Parts: sequence; C-alpha cells; structure tokens
Amino acid sequence: LYSFFTIVAAALMLVACGNNQNNKAADSVEAQAVVIDSLFADGEALVGQLIEIEGVCTHICSHSASKIFLLGDGGQTLRIEAAELGSFAQECVNSVVKVQGVLCEERIDEAYLQAWEQRIANKTEEKHGEGDGEGGCDTEKAARGETANTSEERIADFRAKIAARAEADGKEYLSFYFVEAQAYEIVE
Repeated sequence: LYSFFTIVAAALMLVACGNNQNNKAADSVEAQAVVIDSLFADGEALVGQLIEIEGVCTHICSHSASKIFLLGDGGQTLRIEAAELGSFAQECVNSVVKVQGVLCEERIDEAYLQAWEQRIANKTEEKHGEGDGEGGCDTEKAARGETANTSEERIADFRAKIAARAEADGKEYLSFYFVEAQAYEIVE
C-alpha cells in the first residue's frame, strides 16, 4: 500500500511539473509594446508578431462591430479587426483601448487592383461604408491616406501611388498594416 501511494505521489509531481513548464512556455510569449505612429515605419519587421497597441478608438464598424480604428498620439490611425473575438463593444468608441494581437499586412498591388476591377465589372463588389458604400468606409480610407470617392477613382489613385513607390524604392505594392485582435480592454 505504501508503494502504491509513493507511485501516485510521484506521478502527480511529474504532471504538476509538466504543467508548470507548459505555463512558463505560454507566459514567455509576451506581446511587444508598439506605438501606433512608429508601427508604420517599422511594420514590415513586425508582421506576424504578437504586439500590444494602445490608442483612442475613433470609430467602430457600424455593420458588425468587427473593426475599430485606434488613433495614435501623432495622428496615425490603425485598423483593428476582431477576428476570432467576433466583435468589439460599442463602449470602445471615444475610449482609450489596449489591444493585443498579431500585426498583419495587406498589400495592394496590380493583381489586387485587377481583381477589384473584375468584381466591379461582374457587379460583385462588396459594398461597405457610409451611404451606398461605393467609395468605402470613410474612416478606413482616411487611415490609408485615400482621398478618392468612387471605386474607379480609388483604383486609379492606388495605381499612381504604387508607381511612385516603385520609382522611389523599387516596391511595386502598397503596404497597409492592421492588427487581428486576440484580446482587448477599455483602459479609459
């Protein structure tokens, strides 16, 4: 009987030690704190990494609350997608929100623009934003530095910006960064 309890106790200790190691491994994956405005300069190096970002929520997607936009101290705005969280609370708007998530990059290149033109021709373009949505969400457009109103104008504007970037640094695409949220909290 004594050896039975000794074996059970040893087994429990092994399981407990294994669990502690697993918790330490999970704890060692910490989000890197990033300032919104610096993210746009350093974003390429951070894509795919877990980051923590904080800013004032200026807008929440009215259709599904699946996107919010955070304003940095220097005036840059970053899109945050709810991803697996589903949606954000309406209380986020006009509050300081801290988000942990993975930084993602959306690239706009010629193939992207041609696919968009094809959706327009097929009348399958997704509508979103204010009014009829043809011009897209005003907040998202502002975050990306867009000024055009119609889809056709937006495509032409993107082409011009891609050409300028290709000439300046050899990259034939535009990069737009956003965060797929894993957790968030309203700070203030």
